[in-house]
Amino acid sequence: MKEYRLISSDSHVTMPDEAWQTYLSAGYRDRAPKIVSTEEGDFREFEGRRTPIMTLNNLAGKKPEEFKLNVRKLDEQRTGDRDPVERIKDMDIDGVDAEVLYVGGPLASADPELRLDSVRGYNRWLSDYASHAPERLLGVAAIPIDTPERAAEEIRWAGAQTGLASGYIPLFPSAEGDYGDPKWDVMWKAFLDVGWPVGLHVGGRRPGTPQPSIYESAPRFMTGLVMSKLTMAEAVSELIHGLVLDRFPDLKFVAVEGQIGWTSFFQYYSDHLWEKHRHWTRSELRNPPSFYFRRQVFATFMEDPVGLRERHHIGVDNIMWASDYPHSETTWPNSKALTDEWFSPLGDEDKRKILWENCAKLYRLV
Repeated sequence: MKEYRLISSDSHVTMPDEAWQTYLSAGYRDRAPKIVSTEEGDFREFEGRRTPIMTLNNLAGKKPEEFKLNVRKLDEQRTGDRDPVERIKDMDIDGVDAEVLYVGGPLASADPELRLDSVRGYNRWLSDYASHAPERLLGVAAIPIDTPERAAEEIRWAGAQTGLASGYIPLFPSAEGDYGDPKWDVMWKAFLDVGWPVGLHVGGRRPGTPQPSIYESAPRFMTGLVMSKLTMAEAVSELIHGLVLDRFPDLKFVAVEGQIGWTSFFQYYSDHLWEKHRHWTRSELRNPPSFYFRRQVFATFMEDPVGLRERHHIGVDNIMWASDYPHSETTWPNSKALTDEWFSPLGDEDKRKILWENCAKLYRLV
């Protein structure tokens, strides 16, 4: 493609359960999840549990009053998240020229060997999915962090596959440690070697911390979603103060689906604290935290008028729009009309950068 008008920096796929029979290693296929259709609806069977199909991750085109937690039939969902042909049709309806594709696997298995096999299986499936239209579909590989060496191995393998343009890692590596530990340098070097930015997607907490279900009540759900955005600040702060960005100045990070309003306060207050406390804490950070943020961190948003108001303090070059298709917060099928409306008062340069150019440059589309 020679011309872009709108690129989503964060959209989603879902690997269909039947695909595991093709993409898992032969020895694990009999343990793959299966879809069971009953009179009550469709259910997923995996590792001894039968669960209804989650629907909040596929509500594109539905009104809020139609939302529900679990879907009765898979055919009630849009198929673009698992079928690239239908995906391109939905993108054309939405006026979106390209999408960066996150988090549609791997399997959350209690068996570490099955889980790791599913990582490679998911990345193979995603590569095939995105290869349908690699100039429009940019897959983000799942990167396992069982060890830094295993992470580096997957990054290098995935970096050689068609259709994959980045990799994502959990926000935190373990209950005790952090990514500032030099043992993780082998992973950062692998990202640099393949020329990929590092994806940090919302949805995780530090391992070992209590994680009650957010679906139990309205207070739990509303609070859980807000805090999922603010947890991104903790992860980014640890990377900056842990000297990862200082040691690897060419490494780029993407704070995905965390919105952007928090980043204005984050930059101000992080600098304030660094000035106040860097001496007695013996901080080795050589520049204010905002310096590293503006140099190396990109943040995505769906709808965030507060963040857009603060865009120049955040850094217009650090902001990227996202449709979040087909999740519950998606702007599909009205993304082009909505973004044109939001950005008409903000000027053509800001509109161009935030709606497509920053993303195109980061993923080397231009």
